[in-house]
Amino acid sequence: MTTPWGALALTRFPEDPRDRLRAWDASDEYLLAHLAEQDVPLSGTVVVVGDRWGALVTALAAHRPTQITDSWLAQEATRANLARHGVEPGAVRLLTTQDPPPARIDVLLVRVPKSLALLEDQLLRLAPSVHEGTVVVGTGMVREIHTSTLELFGRILGPTRTSLAKRKARLIFCTPEPSVERPANPWPYTYTLPDGVGAVSGSTVVNHAGVFCADRLDIGTRFFLAHLPGERGPRRVVDLGCGNGVVGTAVALANPEAEVLFVDESFQAVASAEATFKANGVPGHAEFRVGDGMAGVPAGSVDLVLNNPPFHSHQATTDATAWRMFTGARRALRPGGELWVVGNRHLGYHVKLRRLFGNSEVVASDPKFVVLRAVRR
Repeated sequence: MTTPWGALALTRFPEDPRDRLRAWDASDEYLLAHLAEQDVPLSGTVVVVGDRWGALVTALAAHRPTQITDSWLAQEATRANLARHGVEPGAVRLLTTQDPPPARIDVLLVRVPKSLALLEDQLLRLAPSVHEGTVVVGTGMVREIHTSTLELFGRILGPTRTSLAKRKARLIFCTPEPSVERPANPWPYTYTLPDGVGAVSGSTVVNHAGVFCADRLDIGTRFFLAHLPGERGPRRVVDLGCGNGVVGTAVALANPEAEVLFVDESFQAVASAEATFKANGVPGHAEFRVGDGMAGVPAGSVDLVLNNPPFHSHQATTDATAWRMFTGARRALRPGGELWVVGNRHLGYHVKLRRLFGNSEVVASDPKFVVLRAVRR
């Protein structure tokens, strides 16, 4: 990536030489060019929110910025990109969306997230640290910035306008008004599951902002809940890509002897899963881990993996995440252990499972979804 301060060699995480997706886009370049052209003072506290793979903080590392991200993968990519460019450890402060933000912010740079709810939550968390002199600039591709995006900036921080589009990217300029009357933060959001969804019927769900289907049970998960395996006894179970933890909580409620590991790369998701589990007084043992899928889970240590894999990476449609999840599950499963997957029928996960496991069985299907079972031989 070419920046006003030189060229940077950047990669995503985990690094894969076959991956053609870049670790930056035109909106990152547009923002950095604006900072240089307008000679924006960067001597104070610089905070970068939603930096996808660390491109922004790597370029601005000399100004010792703080990065705030919901993505464990983005945080690891940032560490790798900083190290690649010889940035000393600690020069960039790495925070998650669950951490308290800096008490004072002089420059706030916001990479607009896909989730409007996550943007709302983060702006409300950051607003008390913003002052009249804070420079606030958002950035994103044109397709990511909507009227609702600008309304959020205006309602929470102050008057907002946009730049002209350049290479399908746009900037957002906001003039903070600390005296503006802000709404209360509605996150995390709590709701009660309906009847007819198995062991979790009537249970409480807690969703932090940005977690998939934050205000209701999505139809894919509902279908999965109706067809979960019914084995009982002491089993090591992984809710892989756990989201708000409804699937793993259902297993724990149905089988108190189960030991459930909730895993997701989203800090918001794992916080939601833990809150959901605790809100329902679930018996048994559970572990909550933010990380890259099954990485770190010992080989041959798991009896059952339950998975609803994502098929998007930001705006890109890709099966790379699903393939990595399936591969990690196979390694972690003991002989005879099972991977159960729910997904849209058109995604063709049965082909990948047969290639990897040598088998794949349809447990249930309807016109939209399919539940598949693969056994580790």
